[in-house]
Amino acid sequence: MANAAEAIVEPFTTQPSKPNLQPRIDTSTDWLGAIPFVLMHVGAVAGLFLLPITLKGIALTIGTYYFFMAAVTIAYHRYFSHRSFKTGRVFQFLLALWGTMTSQKGVLWWAGNHRHHHRYSDDPQDVHSPVQRGFFWSHVGWILVREYEPTMNQYVRDFEKFPELRWLNKHYLVPVATYGALTFLIGGWFGFYWGFVLAITALWHGTFTINSLTHIWGKRRFKTSDASRNNFFTAMITMGEGWHNNHHHYMHSARQGFYWWEIDLSYYIIKGFERLGLVWDVKEPPKELLELGRQKTI
Repeated sequence: MANAAEAIVEPFTTQPSKPNLQPRIDTSTDWLGAIPFVLMHVGAVAGLFLLPITLKGIALTIGTYYFFMAAVTIAYHRYFSHRSFKTGRVFQFLLALWGTMTSQKGVLWWAGNHRHHHRYSDDPQDVHSPVQRGFFWSHVGWILVREYEPTMNQYVRDFEKFPELRWLNKHYLVPVATYGALTFLIGGWFGFYWGFVLAITALWHGTFTINSLTHIWGKRRFKTSDASRNNFFTAMITMGEGWHNNHHHYMHSARQGFYWWEIDLSYYIIKGFERLGLVWDVKEPPKELLELGRQKTI
């Protein structure tokens, strides 16, 4: 099974050469394109005043938040951006569909931007560095800029060859709209608000903290060329992504909480997938790296 699937899904091993680029300076906001994003935030706030706040509603939001946070971290980040484990084509598509439902644009768009970020992390070319352009830009501003709307296809040649992924990337709103409609059909305004509007809005900002907070707040175990930091708080709200200095030091690892005390829920789920035979060749940090990391925090 593994050999056949590996022949279909090749590991990402190369990136385009690093050109001598000048910082991109077109930071004009696409206000028309930002309307849905703004309306979601208006709805998230308005619902707190217009709808009764119940334990059932809060539980639905928290459950949905973490269900989709796992999609961002496992599918979009650790698989499609870093190839930290292998899988077959069917489960690869299911991972992409799961990630697309989080309303964070297409899978190729997300992975392309993230690979670009690692190539230029905290350099002037970095699309969302708080070191270069401040907290607000790195947290949310860059998403609303017209220049970053196209997919960086040159960074995702390994996945661009799959037509089903190209379709999902182009029509990413279809799974999002379908999920939103289902929450309304099943749960009415209650389900739509707590299970879609509030949960997805919170999910956005939980994800965005990795771009913003973990490059300015926390501790550095490893000396890297950027300002990445480990942060317990962001690790808890992002299912392990907050061990960001670890990740930037060894980005190909499926495990970002390198030690037992660094809780990494996404990694535990990946290991569960491995036991079920859905994924394999799960990459781990080398033993010598772990030993080095135990010695000190810079």
